[in-house]
Amino acid sequence: MRQRFTARAVVVGDRAGTVLPDAVVDVDGGAISWVGPAADAPPAGDAELVAVPGVLVPGMVNTHSHAPMVLFRGQAEGLPLADWLREVIWPREGRLTGDDVEAAMTAASAEMLRGGITTSVEMYFHPTRIAAAVGATGARAVIPSPLLPLPGLPPLADQLRDAVALAAAGPGDGTVEYGIGPHAAYTIPLPVLRDAAAACREHGLLLHLHVAETATEGAGLLATHGLSVPALLAAHDVLGGRVLAAHCVHLDDGDLELWREYDVAVAHCPASNAKLASGIARVPAMLERGIRVGLGTDGPASNDGLDLLADVRLAAQLARLSTGSATALTAAEAFWLATGAAADAIGRPDLGQLAAGRRADLVHVHTGDLLFEPVLDPADLLTHLVWSGASRLVRDTWVGGRQVVRDGVCTTVDADALRADVAARAARLARG
Repeated sequence: MRQRFTARAVVVGDRAGTVLPDAVVDVDGGAISWVGPAADAPPAGDAELVAVPGVLVPGMVNTHSHAPMVLFRGQAEGLPLADWLREVIWPREGRLTGDDVEAAMTAASAEMLRGGITTSVEMYFHPTRIAAAVGATGARAVIPSPLLPLPGLPPLADQLRDAVALAAAGPGDGTVEYGIGPHAAYTIPLPVLRDAAAACREHGLLLHLHVAETATEGAGLLATHGLSVPALLAAHDVLGGRVLAAHCVHLDDGDLELWREYDVAVAHCPASNAKLASGIARVPAMLERGIRVGLGTDGPASNDGLDLLADVRLAAQLARLSTGSATALTAAEAFWLATGAAADAIGRPDLGQLAAGRRADLVHVHTGDLLFEPVLDPADLLTHLVWSGASRLVRDTWVGGRQVVRDGVCTTVDADALRADVAARAARLARG
């Protein structure tokens, strides 16, 4: 199937913030074959013509999410992270079924598609049910099978064995990719972390874990080993290969140098970090060192949203506020953190930008709104996209050239029915 998209402008999703006015995106077999000004476009031939009156942007990549936690959205408001997990979240997660996870992930996936997120990294229970959910909505997911020593779960060695076997059975078509997701160094024994990392390197999988989310989580490890968490991971051969570390709020210069040396990528979750008072990650310092960084929403129980465009704006605001510099993170760089940089952070160069050879994950943002006025230069479109709260103006979303959101409504699932289902399941889990 060949398609030609025409748009008022195309936002490429690169660090420079390239905006192409009066542009064309050609799609062939679900991949982008050409992008550029309409005046330079090759003949359309028999391609289906799709006229987009606003801007086309890349499908965003959510680098850290536990999206089925829509079941717990807004619960345990005001608790610090440790109490939030132990008193509310983990007890309810202990009652989760596979059906709960699939229903919640389907609803959350539809919500993300409606907001322009086409790919998410989902570290959560029942990974095959998460895969079934995104199969229903038409989204993409990278699913690191979680490793956690919780009551009722198999021994960690069995969890790791099953995670490796599942990854080998992945579809390999770019829709669902499995990885391994040990929770964190303070919950998973170091030998298990080392074995998980070795398996990921052997099979080319993504290793995803939480690192330095709070100021105190590494205190016990530091007291026992005399090393920070990044140094401890390096000393135990956990780093190397495709490693994505979530949060990374409390890292000093030495830790950042280790991240640079081992090419560890960071999933930056500004909204979750702010809501739980975890702190502000040193994103400008990371980027200065060439560390790969992508934005994540975290779970919708700790954000409480799945609105990555809102997190784009917050990431820029917090970077500027924490450094005292209005140039610490430009609008172009902030949007890049949710698109091209996010794809790079998870090791998926086929995603995140509107460029030839990448997958045709496209989002139409309506610009016939006061939020997008005035436009005195094409770059103003990107500025308004970042600063003006444009999430509500996402109108259409395509994944691999297939339309999955039309005029603000997910076309692949019944969102109203899902909302009622999630509400009923959440009430059951809360009752115990």
